[in-house]
Amino acid sequence: MLVRHLSFFVTLAREQHFARAADACNVTQSTLSAALRKLEEDLQVPLVVRNQRFVGLTVEGEHLLAWARQILADYDGLRDDLSGLRAGLSGTLRLGVVPAAMGTVGVLSTFFRKAHPEALIEIRSLSSRDIQKGLDDFELEAGLTYLENEPLERVRRIPLYHERYILAMRADHPLAARETVTWAEAVTQTLCLLSPDMQNRRILDNLAESLSLRLRPAVVSNSFLGICAHLRQGGFAAIVPHGFRHLFGGTDELAMRDLVEPAHRQAVGLVLSDREPLPPMASALLRVVLRADLGSAAGPTADVFGPSVH
Repeated sequence: MLVRHLSFFVTLAREQHFARAADACNVTQSTLSAALRKLEEDLQVPLVVRNQRFVGLTVEGEHLLAWARQILADYDGLRDDLSGLRAGLSGTLRLGVVPAAMGTVGVLSTFFRKAHPEALIEIRSLSSRDIQKGLDDFELEAGLTYLENEPLERVRRIPLYHERYILAMRADHPLAARETVTWAEAVTQTLCLLSPDMQNRRILDNLAESLSLRLRPAVVSNSFLGICAHLRQGGFAAIVPHGFRHLFGGTDELAMRDLVEPAHRQAVGLVLSDREPLPPMASALLRVVLRADLGSAAGPTADVFGPSVH
């Protein structure tokens, strides 16, 4: 059985179309079909439900898909590992990050690039559920997400910092002159929040409910860029992680005030697939996190990364 054949099979499962899969693999459709038939002969089971077009995978095909993804990931990891022994780590670190952590991910990237200057970093803004899927499907090496609320499965967790919450608004907002704002006051404002498919929003909803309050946002977005655009327009306020200060602060136009009563904290950290050996990129990132003094490197975000790293 050739690794190439498994790659063709995984591509077909992703594209769900013979012609598109052949194009993605840079082979003819007849070559793709011959490789799949050879795979079925080697394993002595049918893998693909065939008709005039792709219909789906058989039960055996679904089982092979999970194995094939792991085999291909391990094969790529082996090649990267051996190559790294000769010339240093290269390739791409694929990192899934929840939107709420985008303001702090640069600290990790900076340390990783210093340790491995030949490596590239691909950062994807994803929900926590998509990070779980990416790790399970071997499409990500690591994720930066919440650790306590809706924890991911089959992962090892490395705490990095505790997220706190602030009320962001334009400087001419009535609450901008305050030192702090209570949650009871915040929920009465014209709010722009993340959409419910984002875990940050579900955390906020649960926290408000525990205080016998309810969030009724006028605008929702799956991007903090969309939230910032509304804040700058005026008339809106947003409950955001304190890392928002680093990402969108540095201007007199926006005011950001700590939310109190209560001053809630939520653990955020790195997640990696719970398997051995780890892929070279994931293993390298773990070593960087465990060895680096992230807090001192954070500069303006020193209140974000702290001694909780271990």
